[in-house]
Amino acid sequence: MGMEDDTRGFLVLIVNTIALVLLWMIANVLVGIYWGYAFYALSITWKNILYYIISLASLVLLVWYITRKWKDWL
Repeated sequence: MGMEDDTRGFLVLIVNTIALVLLWMIANVLVGIYWGYAFYALSITWKNILYYIISLASLVLLVWYITRKWKDWL
């Protein structure tokens, strides 16, 4: 008994979406919390601003990519 191609494709899409979101979250936690770019002590530095800009831009690109992939499926 094999899995139908449509069902397999749908499950692969779900797993890929979860993996991409988790990878984005792990990268942001690593850079922001572990390396300390999300926090500032006395004043905001250019590194903090750059981290937030890159984080927000990558989130927008991730949402755009995921919605495009799901629209192709639906």
